[in-house]
Amino acid sequence: MNHRGHHHRRHSLMLLLFVSGCFVVLQWLPMEAEAKANHNDNNYSRITVMGIVYCDICSNNTFSKHSYFLPDVEVKIDCKFKANSPKTTEEVLFSARRSTNKYGVYKLDIPAMDGIECARDSAIVSSCQASLMWTPSSSCNVPGYRTTSDEIAVKSKRANLCIYSLNALNYRPSKRDINLCGH
Repeated sequence: MNHRGHHHRRHSLMLLLFVSGCFVVLQWLPMEAEAKANHNDNNYSRITVMGIVYCDICSNNTFSKHSYFLPDVEVKIDCKFKANSPKTTEEVLFSARRSTNKYGVYKLDIPAMDGIECARDSAIVSSCQASLMWTPSSSCNVPGYRTTSDEIAVKSKRANLCIYSLNALNYRPSKRDINLCGH
């Protein structure tokens, strides 16, 4: 199997986890959007970028049974959104730093943008990536996957919401535990 195919399979479980979570979020967001409709902000897109960071115990870029999610990791998120509609030709750049929560999840909510309707097909061209910056962990602090490369977009037209789920990032221990991981 080529390296790209193997890399894709390794992250399938992690991406499936996020996509499942995104669909759960999308179940209650339309109600929230309707509740806010009185504020005349339902014409604006809401964009959320999220991902996870974990400790790759066996240093093989796989979330194994010994791996665990890393809290308080600082991640830099860079996004570029280019509107592709008659309303606007704007290109919006976002750069922010976020820390992972106790589940290893980082999240960036991007403010509403007039004229950019992310949930409509071809309405917005986007590119987001996240990079590892720092971890407080002394036992798992060697960068593995430092920068994300792929993303999955989940869109809700009703709530005009887009969630961008980025590939998992990881750190590794400085020494591989032969008892846990083998040779």
